Amino acid sequence: MSEAVGAVTLEQVRHVAELANLELTAEELPRMAKDLNAILAHIAQLNELDTAEVAPMAQVGEVLGLAVASKGETLRADAVKASVERADVMAAAPESDGRFFKVPKVIER
Repeated sequence: MSEAVGAVTLEQVRHVAELANLELTAEELPRMAKDLNAILAHIAQLNELDTAEVAPMAQVGEVLGLAVASKGETLRADAVKASVERADVMAAAPESDGRFFKVPKVIER
């Protein structure tokens, strides 16, 4: 299998899987590399588009000039409101050190 310049290698897939704490089988490694290379090829194709006249934006609603939800309703304006007191929240937590929630460890290496 010849690799294109910048193609994701099996070793890179293994490395990223290890960082993400994923266990990939020998059969999954080449399939994952193929999928990642297809995604990167698509991104490279998108990078060929001329976006010089497209203004940068953080939200699609900016194009419309207002914040619109998925079904067309207008979203409420952001407003600063009082928050709950940390002491009240910590007192209601099952386990806390007074400043942070204590939770059981869920990832072991």
